Amino acid sequence: MGSRKGGAVASGRTAGQARWGLRTAAVLVLALLIQAGWVIRPAWACGCGAMVPADQATLRVGEETSAVSWDGVTERIIMRLSVSGDAAEAAWIMPVPSRATLDLGDAQLFDRLERVVEPVEKTRNYFWPRDGDWPFTGGGGDGDSSRSGSGAAPGAPPVDVLASGTLGPFEFAQLAATDPNALAAWLGDNGFRMPDGMAESLRPYVEQRWEYVAVRLTPAAAGERDAARGPGHKQTLGGELDPLQLTFASDRLVYPMRLSQRATSGQTLNLFVFAPHRVEAVADIGGGGKTELLYAGRPDPEHVGWPGTPGSASYLTAMTRPLPKPSTITADFEFRAAPSDKRFQRVDYTDELLTVGGVPVWLVVVFGPLLALGVGLVVWARRKHERRMAAYPPPPPLRPL
Repeated sequence: MGSRKGGAVASGRTAGQARWGLRTAAVLVLALLIQAGWVIRPAWACGCGAMVPADQATLRVGEETSAVSWDGVTERIIMRLSVSGDAAEAAWIMPVPSRATLDLGDAQLFDRLERVVEPVEKTRNYFWPRDGDWPFTGGGGDGDSSRSGSGAAPGAPPVDVLASGTLGPFEFAQLAATDPNALAAWLGDNGFRMPDGMAESLRPYVEQRWEYVAVRLTPAAAGERDAARGPGHKQTLGGELDPLQLTFASDRLVYPMRLSQRATSGQTLNLFVFAPHRVEAVADIGGGGKTELLYAGRPDPEHVGWPGTPGSASYLTAMTRPLPKPSTITADFEFRAAPSDKRFQRVDYTDELLTVGGVPVWLVVVFGPLLALGVGLVVWARRKHERRMAAYPPPPPLRPL
């Protein structure tokens, strides 16, 4: 299926003028993104794009959490990365199927979503005694928890700079490319040196005429700082970065993952997907992990608090996916409507011994019949004695002479 292309070239321009304007924009982006030059080590890819540290530094993306909203026409992604390492700055490259609008995301959104999808607490009774219950001793029991178009227009320049600017602590550029090697070369010329083989990872996006958002990250964009280490200490990217929001036209619900093939360490991807119905993956993407469903249902919009979420995209499917072998990822995540909108909520059980009036039921069941038998024998013996006494009354007492 195809994806809609957003944006247009300004009316009245000739093709040559348009190219000249784009090349001028490229020079401006170059001035923004190259300051004193970057010597860059290979990228640490993340699920939704690629992260490139600078200054011979290291940067590891340990966890990626994204909220995705799709109403059949427009897709929106808010992404938050948790990073560690000693990089003072880095670049993040994100492929998108059409022209994207870039904004800062709501930093509190994921806290609210975590509360929506957290397991409910329930009590579950068990019959037979366990460790910690009389007559046993020891530890207690534990609770349980469960294509768009093909190719580029003839004569188009290999790399176009579509837009550039600043957004809060971020600097960004939006790019389009008709050749994966040209895109990799352009990124390298502008301080974003890709690791070996990145051109091959980019090729499917180039062939589908996708675009790219390149964002420069600095410690000002990080949620945690190094100021506590003492004055003069070099600030580095660390902790949870401020979330970014991308909005673009798409007629399919897709989450880019191919660039994660270049990651050198395992990662965890958490997805909150808002769509008209419950969703499921079209196919497995590889990566060595298995997707775990966390929640499925229509939460109260007030509890979600994601302004602008289309009402038609009110069904939330939350999932987590470990990626211990990112090099084996073969495709992007693409989702379709599940067979049903059956609701799912995880449950955390607290196991308790079944009692009645404070007395364990197993004691009543096991020893109750014995007690009843004992009481019955006593009653039977007493009645038998009474009948015998009635049949053979004792002789009257002897009178004195």
